[in-house]
Amino acid sequence: MTFVLPIGPQHPALKEPEHFRVEVKGEEVVDVDVRLGYVHRGIERELARRSFARGLFLSQRVCGICTTHHGLCYCQAVEQLAGVEVPERAEYARTIMAELERIQSHLLWTGVAAHEIGFDTLFMLLWRDRELVMDLRELISGNRVHPSMETLGGVRWDIRPEHELKVERSLKKLEAEVKRYIDLFTSDRTILARCEGVGVLRRQDALELCAVGPTARGSGVPFDVRRDDPYAAYGELEFEVVTEEGQDVLARALVRLREIMESIEIIREAIEAMPKGALRARFPPEVPDGEAVARVEAPRGELLYYVMARGGDKPERVRIRTPTYANLASLKPMLVGSTIADVPIVLASIDPCFSCTDRITVVDVETGASKVVSKLELRRRTS
Repeated sequence: MTFVLPIGPQHPALKEPEHFRVEVKGEEVVDVDVRLGYVHRGIERELARRSFARGLFLSQRVCGICTTHHGLCYCQAVEQLAGVEVPERAEYARTIMAELERIQSHLLWTGVAAHEIGFDTLFMLLWRDRELVMDLRELISGNRVHPSMETLGGVRWDIRPEHELKVERSLKKLEAEVKRYIDLFTSDRTILARCEGVGVLRRQDALELCAVGPTARGSGVPFDVRRDDPYAAYGELEFEVVTEEGQDVLARALVRLREIMESIEIIREAIEAMPKGALRARFPPEVPDGEAVARVEAPRGELLYYVMARGGDKPERVRIRTPTYANLASLKPMLVGSTIADVPIVLASIDPCFSCTDRITVVDVETGASKVVSKLELRRRTS
């Protein structure tokens, strides 16, 4: 006999509302059903109601942790439509801010993962070290959480020579701490007992289910947009795509920690190679007809923006495909065969962001016509 165990929409292991129907036989998970749609905000509809310039502000708030990558991806798509070439110095500045965001996101995730397995001392240590990066974001842009560095045609602020020494001091200190964390994750009995061999995603499953980011690279899939489809200044920099063969929660954690080490080197190399020049190109008041697709390697994986224009200063349609959406299908093979106690850390191992992911499309059952709606329109239709 099996029982259905609801996890969410409200649950201590979930930081955002979502619903997982976990079917269990005793302590073993035998099936999983994912129910989305609890934090729909009408983002795509709202983007189509705003000018390209105002849409950038909204795109940067799709996710509070990946704000730079959402803004960067949106900018790249709109810049393609407008035929605007971004100055080289701005491309390097974008790269540096993107890697600072990757570091803080991975440290945040690793701390949350430690909390999920009851290792709260490690959680506090990791978030303490994350403050080094948050302070650097504030130093450069004036804001810790939403730097809003990128703008249409370039960047808003420069990375000045007086910043470089402070950046290097913080990175050097962080580098030493992350080396300790890597040693800890490969030797601590508590971490190994809760993460090793748990939430296994076979390489073939990762490929067939189109997993992205650390979720895929933890299963030995060497896919990274920064290398495979370079953007910003990544085509001019040398770095390694980090992969692990463990295919479990531990492997996904190690990928993120080792990616921090790579990000530190990328920032150093970018600062050293950053050319002089303008920070921003002129952006036209209107954008011609066309369609564009841009993608970046966000901390959680491949992020994709599709923008359609029909002339004027507003987009006709904006579509966002987030990494969490791509990785949700991978949860089923990870969870089936696990125990109930493993569910929180396995869910956390893809670093889910449900507010980024949720969308609502209203379909007319009589005609088959569909429409993307705002949250206000949805309330009107259901009231």
